[in-house]
Amino acid sequence: MKKYLLILFIMLFSCIMLFADWSGVMDNTINYSVGQGGIDTQNFGLEAFANFRYQVRTREMATFFASFNLVVASGSNAQGLSLLFGETAIGENYAAGIELERLYFRVSGESIRTEAGLLRMSFGYSQVWGSTDFLNPRNPLIINARPRGVLGWHSSMFLTDELRLMAFAAAPANPILSDGGGFIPGLSLDRLWDTGSLLGFYAFQTPNGPLKQGMHYFGLSLKFDLELSFVVDAHYSLNPEDINGLDGLSASAGFDYSFLEGDLIILTEYLYNGSASVTALGNGGYWQNEHFLYGSALYRIDDFTTFTLAAMMSFDDLSFRPMVIVNHELFQGFSMSLNAQLPLDQKSFGGSKAGELGGSSAFIFSLGARLRF
Repeated sequence: MKKYLLILFIMLFSCIMLFADWSGVMDNTINYSVGQGGIDTQNFGLEAFANFRYQVRTREMATFFASFNLVVASGSNAQGLSLLFGETAIGENYAAGIELERLYFRVSGESIRTEAGLLRMSFGYSQVWGSTDFLNPRNPLIINARPRGVLGWHSSMFLTDELRLMAFAAAPANPILSDGGGFIPGLSLDRLWDTGSLLGFYAFQTPNGPLKQGMHYFGLSLKFDLELSFVVDAHYSLNPEDINGLDGLSASAGFDYSFLEGDLIILTEYLYNGSASVTALGNGGYWQNEHFLYGSALYRIDDFTTFTLAAMMSFDDLSFRPMVIVNHELFQGFSMSLNAQLPLDQKSFGGSKAGELGGSSAFIFSLGARLRF
């Protein structure tokens, strides 16, 4: 069966190459980490990742989009490959996987635009935590993560140039369900001004498993640009069977500001993470504690090189994750990057309490090369 699927994939790939506008990116990464036990607990991994994107216009109003990922990995990178790509093929010294990332169409009219298929559906203006981006939870510790696609549909009506009403729906997270449980329809409205933007939405997740009465989602995101650029992002998950106050709230607020004619950009954003919210571990998010702060300073050394110093802190257990990121473009379309992280918690300084941002590694380092084509 796999043999025939591979042949079908090659045929489809060949047809798309002939008739589509295509582009892509390839990342090669070396990852190295040292555990708390020292050099005897080091981990090493290699990965080659490629993303191919295709676009075909149909007549004047419709466009077809598709993209897929290819990845080969070894060492520590190969260990988690099956979690991301399902079944993997094992070669002589690597594991490999194929993932369909996007597959959708867009139909555009004078005042209405519709997209349907496997696509990216984003909400809100937060640059770090994305509380209102509830279908695509974010992790600022994973710098190069691509937002996952969801199988669904959205249709936008532009009531005026500044006002948009959007209806949307997303399929259940469990693709095997056939009773409609976990289906998420909703409505959103966003308003634009010269100095700001406001987005509000409501969505309902139909009853599924333990959610006998379903789940209500409320989102609000505000961004305004004055001397500073401010953003406030809030999302509330309401379970009618268990109304749990602030536990259902995920909210973030922060600002960014540029100095030196844009060469230095400062960004900071705070997150309150309720234990039953969309950013909480176990509900599609990543975090266990309640209070987090992220800050970064990006300095553009020249037209080809940027240096970023960033840090993330959990106030609940006093864990800390400083990061250094350097990116250099050797020539147009090809760049090199370095990412170093130092997980710190109370155990790092002789204490007995492990922290969420500490973990088992004492040092994490990755070196990458990116080619755009």
